[in-house]
Amino acid sequence: MDETIEIARRIEGIRDASGYTQEQMAKELNIDIETYKEYEKNGHNIPISVIFHIANKFNVDLSEILTGTSAKLDTYHVVKAGNGKEVDRYPGYNYTDLAFRYTKKIMQPLLVTLDPSDKPAALVSHSGQEFNYVLKGKMAFIFDSHQIILNEGDCIYFNPSHSHGQKCASDIPVVFLTVIAE
Repeated sequence: MDETIEIARRIEGIRDASGYTQEQMAKELNIDIETYKEYEKNGHNIPISVIFHIANKFNVDLSEILTGTSAKLDTYHVVKAGNGKEVDRYPGYNYTDLAFRYTKKIMQPLLVTLDPSDKPAALVSHSGQEFNYVLKGKMAFIFDSHQIILNEGDCIYFNPSHSHGQKCASDIPVVFLTVIAE
């Protein structure tokens, strides 16, 4: 089954379990009903900000919607979803459309490209939670001086109060989505 269809099925399941109709869900998300029905039908073109809103509204782990696997751990959790296959998972996402209020937090999604020639990022730490999702290439994720290799389709959730950084780990640029909840 297409992975965008699987996301649509998980969203439909969340809506059903909550007792919401499609009309109520569309109103909650502040989108027209036909757009919502299209999201639920096949998952294509659903903005990631809508997925964040659903995760927040229904207290569902973001990873569970995207991958079907929960990632609620204290330090970090890697979801191995890529298995080396090419990732073109969510066509139509508008990654620039994403300054999104998440309860009293601000989600700050960024689309990042690192070239093989780039020096490793300086290790940083900050409050909140962070999610990195590798769209293309291979990323070396450094976490408290341990290096974890993430392939296309893999994602990592972690407590960013620990020192961390990223670098390209292949001979082609790595492209990843990073989301920071302050």
